[in-house]
Amino acid sequence: QLQLVESGGGLVQPGGSLRLSCAASGFTLNYYTVGWFRQAPGKEREGLSCISSTDDSTYYAHSAKGRFTISRDNDKNAVYLQMSSLKPEDTAVYYCAVDKTPITTIQRMCTMGPSYLTSWGQGTRVTVSS
Repeated sequence: QLQLVESGGGLVQPGGSLRLSCAASGFTLNYYTVGWFRQAPGKEREGLSCISSTDDSTYYAHSAKGRFTISRDNDKNAVYLQMSSLKPEDTAVYYCAVDKTPITTIQRMCTMGPSYLTSWGQGTRVTVSS
C-alpha cells in the first residue's frame, strides 16, 4: 500500500521551531518531486516548499522563504520541513504530497498542486500560540 505519513506537528510558542517529517511506505520517495502544503481553517490549501526529484533543487513560497527549509533523507525514505521563527499565522494542518505527473516542476507543484495532486498524507497539525 502506497502511503505518506506526516508527523512532528504540535503546539509551539511564537518564535519557536518545529521539524515536520513525511515518511513514505510502499514506494521510493526520492523518485518524486515532493512538496509541503498547509491548510488553515477557512482557507485554501497552499504550497509552502517543494523539492525536485532530479537534483534536489528547492522552491519556497513567499510565506516560507527564509524561515522554512525542505530536505530529503533517501536512506530513511523521508522528506522534512524545518520550520523556525514560527508565527501564529503559521497555525494550520500541514500536508506532504508527491507529484506523479510525468513532467512537472517544483514551481508548478507548489503553486498549482492543490488543484491536481492526488497523493496526500493525512496531515499533521501545527499550532503556534503563547
